[in-house]
Amino acid sequence: MRDLLMVLILFYVLPSAVRHTYVAVNLWTWISIMNPHRLAYGFAHNAPFAAIAAAAALISLVVTKDKLELPKARPVIFLMLFVGWMCITTAASLYPTESIVQLTKVLKIQIMTFVALAALKERKHIELFIWMNVISIGFYGLKGGVFTITSGGAQRVWGPPGGFIEGNNELGAALIITIPLMNYLRLAFPNKWIKRGLLAMMLFSAIAALGTQSRGAFLAICAMGFALWLRSDHKLLTGIFVAVLAALLVGFMPSSWENRMQTINNYEADGSAMGRINAWQLAINIANHRLTGAGYEAYTPETFAMYAPNPMDIHVAHSIYFSVLGEHGYIGLFLFLGVWLGAYSMAGRIRKETKNDKELFWLFHLAGMCQVSLIGYGVGGAFLSLAYFDLPYNIMVVVVSSWYWLKAHGKKAESSTPSVAMQPS
Repeated sequence: MRDLLMVLILFYVLPSAVRHTYVAVNLWTWISIMNPHRLAYGFAHNAPFAAIAAAAALISLVVTKDKLELPKARPVIFLMLFVGWMCITTAASLYPTESIVQLTKVLKIQIMTFVALAALKERKHIELFIWMNVISIGFYGLKGGVFTITSGGAQRVWGPPGGFIEGNNELGAALIITIPLMNYLRLAFPNKWIKRGLLAMMLFSAIAALGTQSRGAFLAICAMGFALWLRSDHKLLTGIFVAVLAALLVGFMPSSWENRMQTINNYEADGSAMGRINAWQLAINIANHRLTGAGYEAYTPETFAMYAPNPMDIHVAHSIYFSVLGEHGYIGLFLFLGVWLGAYSMAGRIRKETKNDKELFWLFHLAGMCQVSLIGYGVGGAFLSLAYFDLPYNIMVVVVSSWYWLKAHGKKAESSTPSVAMQPS
């Protein structure tokens, strides 16, 4: 039944996806992030749904009558340079044959990122794209939250098989990144049932993030909570609410969860943490010796024997910063950081220009929530291998598309009833 449902959805959407690139982008986003076909048990489980969605997007670039234009924004330029540099580092990698396999996967994601940047021009495009990201991750937040409650938090929550968020750590970070987008939609849509549903999704996603028992996700949720508090107009009430909610959630989790979180302060005694630090030193040493880094798939016994303090403790970097540093050198890290610092700065400019305009208040809140998401990614990603995961790049797409919408419309914001109306939290 699930297999048939996937096929029916695909063939229903495909004609629109070919005519309108933004529809194809949303189809790709749903399939690549949520991996819904992996929830099926028959022929659809391994069917190339993502490739079909990508093909529809590329065809639509040729046949669509919609206006397509790649923004010339700072984050986009940094991303283009980063993608080009990754191609160079792959050619110069220690293991070029293995490296090119990973580069192919990364290029598929980044090509679709550029397609999204070119296609999302209108407010309805941006909001539909946000909904697709929220639904794709929120499904696992609801599912994982229920599982955590029914299991008493004793078992870890895992993501869908075969994707970036299959692991508990990766799923935890994805949930943290998405919660601010859920909050934007909660603020934006006036329907009380949608608001309540999104509030429930936020709560269950937070519970699921704790249920992953990921220390990186725990640090990310603390950073995100603090950023959300700073964004609040009612800091005292929000602070009390967050503190009480946090106490209830942490109090619900079992002692095994608490013991695991306490290893953050005692990382010297934790083998996993020390293994990561060893891998981080490996990345630094590689970057110091090789301008282009080691390329992808560099975490081998031979590489650790040459560059790691402890050659016997072999781990992947488990950090967006150190993985990029080891794989693409200091130039790659500079370009990678340029993408995110540029997106964060652009969101700040959006907030500055829309702060006192009621018609554009949706942009003010959206930019603020995107900043909170980027903070969650920046903190959680410090301990996770998610440098090439679609979701953070989708946040960048939302920020850049919102900025260009603002520049195109400015004070001439749509006078008709908007698709959503900002409501007080």
